[in-house]
Amino acid sequence: MLTRLKVSGFKNLVDVDVRFGPFTCVAGPNGVGKSNLFDAIRFLSALADRPLVDAALSVRDEGGRTADIRSLFHRVGDVYANEMSFAAEMIVPQEARDDLGQKAKASITFLRYSLTLAYRKDESRLSLGSLEIVKEELVHINLGEASRHLLFPHSATQWRKSAVHGQRRGAPFISTEGEGENRVIKLHQDGGSAGRPLARPAVNLPRTVLSAANAAESPTVLVARREMQSWHLLQLEPSALRQPDEFSAPAHLGVDGSHLAATLYRLARSQPTQKINGEAQDGAAGRVYSQVANRLAELIADVHELWIERDERRELLTLQVKDRDHTSHPARALSDGTLRFMALAVLQLDPETQGLLCLEEPENGIHPERIPAMLELLKDIATDVNEPVNSDNPLRQVIVNTHSPAVVSQVDDGSLLVAELKESARSGQRFKRVCFSCLSDTWRVKGPENVTIVSKGKLLAYLNPVAPEPQEPDLDGGGKVKHPTSRTRRVVDRPDLQLLLPLAEQAG
Repeated sequence: MLTRLKVSGFKNLVDVDVRFGPFTCVAGPNGVGKSNLFDAIRFLSALADRPLVDAALSVRDEGGRTADIRSLFHRVGDVYANEMSFAAEMIVPQEARDDLGQKAKASITFLRYSLTLAYRKDESRLSLGSLEIVKEELVHINLGEASRHLLFPHSATQWRKSAVHGQRRGAPFISTEGEGENRVIKLHQDGGSAGRPLARPAVNLPRTVLSAANAAESPTVLVARREMQSWHLLQLEPSALRQPDEFSAPAHLGVDGSHLAATLYRLARSQPTQKINGEAQDGAAGRVYSQVANRLAELIADVHELWIERDERRELLTLQVKDRDHTSHPARALSDGTLRFMALAVLQLDPETQGLLCLEEPENGIHPERIPAMLELLKDIATDVNEPVNSDNPLRQVIVNTHSPAVVSQVDDGSLLVAELKESARSGQRFKRVCFSCLSDTWRVKGPENVTIVSKGKLLAYLNPVAPEPQEPDLDGGGKVKHPTSRTRRVVDRPDLQLLLPLAEQAG
């Protein structure tokens, strides 16, 4: 669970410092930099899994294409920043497994990972260049310090006690020492000062030290690596959601929504069979299907039941939904919004889905009247911070971005961040950077750092998105006042709707 992220020098993220709770909604107009925050999270996740260059090339550029390395650095005019830095505070699970299946148990579960990267010309890669690690650190945040770092409302005796474990003194888990060509990155053992650290020259390191961790060398670093690898951007594609699955297909939902049928089938089959009077009952799978159907009925009232149809001849699993007229519809016949909602409902039931889920514009394909149901589902996916962390309440987190007034008006005020461009100056040059502002009188203003409060004027654009009538009358060529005609009248111009509009008195 990512609780705080500091980024500087990455795209238009300069001196960004954002805190996250279990559910966060980032609102802002197109092009302001909301997606750049997601890209920074995805980049850190990729760096925990891949070589530096491969991770950089996995991030999209402003046009939505695969970026070259240089384009990831902040730019003012034609001048690029030389470095980008990240610092992520996170709560990690207690256990994980490495690439060889060895089990690792973290000695402490609240950690801060810091990474600074510099651009370096690389003649062998032509125009791409390469990245060099300037600093890499993984340090502990002890249990006694947790309350100063976890500002969002939560139960200290239930949730925090079950999520935050361990104490550590002395050396960090990863540290950087020296300068220039003598710079080395050290991997320390979980025992702290006991044992000799493994030192690696920072120059020409192809990947982060964290990304190469295993259970034997440093269990806690391995668990942190697995946590960062679980930070995903969900891009649920209707074409992938509609596809049936072969019997041998992976039984976990892909980031594009693939394997929805196989995942739901696994969840249904994994339920323990109940016994009544000593006899096994067949309703275990049906209970899972009913839970998803009931959730889907919050979006579409016509849903009666759903199930996975198993085709033995073709060895295919197909999602089927039956309406209240008892007509069955396969997944390929369902709407885009229905499929996305169903995929999220399946994720909410899957205890094996952990980590951070980012989602862009969850309101797409959803009727405005049903947006509260979508938001409630997203909040239910996230961990309940008033209950202990366990298999029924996994350590999950959701971050969404939006520019929809319907979404902004419905989210909890403490969950909202508003992205806006602010003008800054550095080295005599002025530039615009994205700033993430919060509402006053929420938990976000409790931090010791400088917090930006969103202005009411910015917020009114979401709460009252309809532009008021101009103060001056609109005149035609002859100087007469023009009135809306039946052909050109907007919905907002209808007299019978005026009283239903927000701030109607001011608009008049």
